[in-house]
Amino acid sequence: MKYAEAMTAEDKKWRAESDARTLADAEAVKDDKERLEAAQEAAKAMVDEKNAEAAGMAKVASGVFSYPSHKKE
Repeated sequence: MKYAEAMTAEDKKWRAESDARTLADAEAVKDDKERLEAAQEAAKAMVDEKNAEAAGMAKVASGVFSYPSHKKE
């Protein structure tokens, strides 16, 4: 069963209204050069952050990672 099928009519109405607000906000950003450029810069920073997280997770998944030794010298 799809998620939308389990939603109540009230949930569907709320989701449609939320989607409408999201789309209206997107149009406002697209029409404002300063906001669009700021959003694009933020997106680039977010991509860098997620890529770093993914690289770390890939190391863990592959077993290729290091950790400090707790041996006393």
